[in-house]
Amino acid sequence: MITKNYRIADRVVSVSSIYDEVHSYCRDYLTDEEAEYSVSTSQEDIDFERRKSDRENELEGLPVVDHRDSYLEELAVYRRIAEKMLDYDTVLFHGSVIAVDGEGYLFTAKSGTGKSTHTRLWREYFGSRAVMVNDDKPLLRISGGRVTAYGTPYNGKHRLGSNISVPLKAICILTRAEENRIVPISPEQAYPILLQQIYRPADAVKMQKTLALADDLADSVKLFRLGCNMDISAARTAYEGMNALTENNNRNE
Repeated sequence: MITKNYRIADRVVSVSSIYDEVHSYCRDYLTDEEAEYSVSTSQEDIDFERRKSDRENELEGLPVVDHRDSYLEELAVYRRIAEKMLDYDTVLFHGSVIAVDGEGYLFTAKSGTGKSTHTRLWREYFGSRAVMVNDDKPLLRISGGRVTAYGTPYNGKHRLGSNISVPLKAICILTRAEENRIVPISPEQAYPILLQQIYRPADAVKMQKTLALADDLADSVKLFRLGCNMDISAARTAYEGMNALTENNNRNE
């Protein structure tokens, strides 16, 4: 086994793996600090990830992909980390987080809707003011009515992200539309997609904690639904709408 320590989401984890690829993948988060917890993988974990991937592809009508064991081990490691991070009020979430002027905005939607395309428009529109936090699977710490979004090594196929953390100002659910329009939504309206996009462990106790954190997440940040096209004006509509509506709500609270 190969063992190295990483600081991810303000916690130090010792990762023991069969293959070295996971350590190359996580190298930007390497630390010599003492580990607070540890995760390790086995061939059984790799085989589980293969069965899960095959089953998901079959359900979506996609061809089964013969992934390398080393790639599947990377997934297994993050699954282990995500389940342990629940102990620290932190969840794995499927979405794209971008920060502007130090504040984070998370965009989520069903696969293929265009989350990454939308945050690319933000980078084009805001230039150096915008920083990608994590383009695929950020960790979110939910504590004291506040949410912090973390970059992690697991940031999508284009590896767009940074080893930083930012306060999360809003979550926006994307839909495709011909014209750009953003509206605030309630926690009840957002909850189904939030629950779909949060990592849900199989263990019943961990699942109970996840559901409680999902409730807290919905109550801790402003929530929006954005109908958008692929024009750069979608970035302006989203940003101005979220900030104007958030400021108005804050004044009324």
